[in-house]
Formats: sequence, structure tokens, C-alpha cells
Amino acid sequence: MYCHDVLTVASDVDVLVRFGRALADPIRCRILLALRKAPAYPADLAEALGISRTRLSNHLACLRDCGLVVTVPDGRRTRYELADERLGHALDDLRAAVVAVETDRTCVDAAEEGCC
Repeated sequence: MYCHDVLTVASDVDVLVRFGRALADPIRCRILLALRKAPAYPADLAEALGISRTRLSNHLACLRDCGLVVTVPDGRRTRYELADERLGHALDDLRAAVVAVETDRTCVDAAEEGCC
């Protein structure tokens, strides 16, 4: 039983590490937020985000490796979308929770390092 719990915790940690890796870059965050609204083609995403297709491709590869986005063949094109619709809800919930904590936070000493 103890081994089972350790493995579960390890896999839970791995999932959070992958999610954190995906969110660690502002461009990947912008991609996830764009895909939260609707699936998109790489050329359209690159234009909407104002980045090169090469740079976008690298970020999409990272998001695929993290298991957060999938490709969907569409004729001669490939469309990207969130791997699961719950990810869109999770992004919304995470953003709302962080904003709520941020607005509730008060600084006792504004000179304190790491303080707001």
C-alpha cells in the first residue's frame, strides 16, 4: 500500500511539473489562452500572437510534449486544440484563483523582498 501511494504522488507531481513547464513561458500561456477560446491553425496562431511560425512551432511542440495540446488533421492542414476541454476550465479557475489571492493580499512592509 505504501508503494502505491508513493507512485501516485510521483505521478501527480509529474503532472504538475508538466503543467508548470507549460505555464512557465508567456508565449505558451498566450497559446493556451487562445486555444481555450477555439482550436486554431499554426499560421493563424502565429499571426494572432505576433511571433514567427518557427518560434510558434517550438512552443507547440513543448505543449504537445506536456500533453496539453493535440493535433487534429484537417485535410492538408493541421489544427491545434486543447487536449481536453477541462484544461480550458482549469486555466480559467487557476487565473481566477490567482487574481482572487492577489487582490486579497496586503503588504505589511512594502520594502520586504518578494512583497507586492
